[in-house]
Amino acid sequence: MIEKIKKEILNGNNITFEDALSLTKMPVDSICSAANEIRLFYCKNKFDICAIINGKSGGCSENCKYCAQSVYNNADIKNYPLLDLHTITNAAENCCKQGILRFSVVTSGRKLSDNEIDTLSNVYSEIKDKCEIYLCASHGLLNYNQLLKIKKAGVSRYHNNLETSRNFFTKICTTHTYDEKIETIKNAQKANLEVCSGGIIGLGETIKDRIELAFELKKLKIKSVPINILNPIPGTPLENISKISYDEIKQTVAIFRFILPDAAIRIAGGRGLLKDKGESLIKSGANALITGDMLTTNGISVENDKKMIEKNEGIIIKEC
Repeated sequence: MIEKIKKEILNGNNITFEDALSLTKMPVDSICSAANEIRLFYCKNKFDICAIINGKSGGCSENCKYCAQSVYNNADIKNYPLLDLHTITNAAENCCKQGILRFSVVTSGRKLSDNEIDTLSNVYSEIKDKCEIYLCASHGLLNYNQLLKIKKAGVSRYHNNLETSRNFFTKICTTHTYDEKIETIKNAQKANLEVCSGGIIGLGETIKDRIELAFELKKLKIKSVPINILNPIPGTPLENISKISYDEIKQTVAIFRFILPDAAIRIAGGRGLLKDKGESLIKSGANALITGDMLTTNGISVENDKKMIEKNEGIIIKEC
C-alpha cells in the first residue's frame, strides 16, 4: 500500500484523505523511508534554515492554551514592547553572516497597530539596505493594507499558523477564529506575499486532526509548513499534558510530506526536546528548520544545526 501511494505521488497525483489516513496504520519506518524518497524527487537535496526574533513579547490578548505570552496564562516570561530598530537590524545582520536564508520578526498580540507596522516597515527597509537575507514577518491578523505595507518594505513571506484542524481549533483558542486566520492568509497572498503556515502537534489532537490540517494547507497552496512539537510550558493550561512519542512525530512529518510533496516541511519549535534534535525527521521527509532560540524557549545553535544537517550526505544548505 505504501509503495502504491508513493508511486501515485511520484507520478504527479494527489493523495486522498482516505489513503493518508491508511498510512497511520503502516510501519513508521516504512512510511518515513517513502516520504524521504518523495522529498528527494520533488525538492532534491536542498535544505533551508530560517531564524526568528521575538520582536514584542507577552501581553497577548488571545487565549491560546499552549502560549506563554497570553494574558490568560501564568507563564514566567519577559514582557516588553516592540524592539528598537538597532536591535532587530543587528540580529538580522548576524543571521545573514551565519548564512541563514531567512529572518523573521515575530510579535505577540492579536495584531499590530498601524503605528507599529509603520515602525517595523522602517526596520524592514533598513535590513534590506544592509544585507541580502530574505525577510519573513509574523504579526497576527493583519489586514490587507498592513500586509501590503510590509511587502513594500521588503518582506517577502508572511507567517500565520492555522495551528491545528478546524474541528480541534476551538479547544485551543476561542478569542479568534479559524476563518479569521484563513482570511489573513488570503490577504497576504493577495498582497503577493508568500505564506508560511503550519501548526503544533501534541496539543491533544488526533492524527486525523493533523491530516485535516495538512489538507487545509494544501487547499491554501502553502509551500512553507512549520511543524511545531508542543513544549508544555509551566503556567499554561497544557503544562501537564502527556508528550507524544518520537514515532508519532516522525509519522506526522512523513504523512505531511505525502500530502504536500513539494513543500518546505519545516521542523520548528519543540525540536530541542528530541533526543537527536530532529535529525531523524530529516530522514522522514523534512527539508527545512528553524534554528536558534524560539519565542520564549531556548533553541539550538546555528553551528550545531548545520553539523546535524550535513550528516545527511548530499544535502545542500541554501544560504543568504
